[in-house]
Amino acid sequence: MNDLARFPLEGGGSVVVEIDPVPGTSRVSRRDDLVEDVKGSFEAALANVKDAAAAALDTFRSMARGPDEVELKFGVKLTAQAGAVIAKTGLEGNFEVKLKWVRDPETPNVA
Repeated sequence: MNDLARFPLEGGGSVVVEIDPVPGTSRVSRRDDLVEDVKGSFEAALANVKDAAAAALDTFRSMARGPDEVELKFGVKLTAQAGAVIAKTGLEGNFEVKLKWVRDPETPNVA
């Protein structure tokens, strides 16, 4: 069974997310203790993932002939201990990058 964690929002209120239980532990709780309150805010939890996305975007935009479009796609997993992390699929990290160049109509087609 998955656990629930409550992340406070910086603007007030909170968001409750389903998280995987920590391996090797089991929670015995009262009815009113079903949701774990997380110390950091939801926005703070996402800050590391936001920084990773910004760094990846900067890297692709700084290419000699940078793409016209950059699409970054990744799964985010929330944990009570680490906040937000980039989720994995199988044994690999989950980070998909799509770069798109649009041919300039004034540039001749060079093969």
